[in-house]
Amino acid sequence: MEDEKKSDVYSRTDTNKVSLTNEEWQKRLSPEVYHIAREKGTEWAFTGKYWNSKDNGTYYCAACGNPLFISNAKFESSCGWPSFFEPVTKGSVIYAPDNSHGMHRTEVMCGRCKAHLGHVFDDGPPPTGLRYCINSVILDFEGDK
Repeated sequence: MEDEKKSDVYSRTDTNKVSLTNEEWQKRLSPEVYHIAREKGTEWAFTGKYWNSKDNGTYYCAACGNPLFISNAKFESSCGWPSFFEPVTKGSVIYAPDNSHGMHRTEVMCGRCKAHLGHVFDDGPPPTGLRYCINSVILDFEGDK
């Protein structure tokens, strides 16, 4: 989180669930991260800093630091957002039905703080056949050393 506010709940090692009010999140997160994480916003396609990144490393939740995806699971989907075929662990993300905007989709949220990340679709590559379409704004990245 380079130029964004550092949240006092941000940790890449703490696995305890985080439950704050939207007012508390708004104090801890930058406006951009808050909009995606708590208001279920979406960045414009092909504008996020990670949509075409090919760097090796780990992607973390920008709200709480939870490990979400590794670069080995990232692929080019041409959708304009970073796409992954699986999360780091089954508990890294959680799911909810999303019937907004006249569509039937599955929302993907952080398994630690329930921040909105994006959506998952069943048109991805092997081995899972899934495409996790994730907003760059809600991701922090740490390259392999």
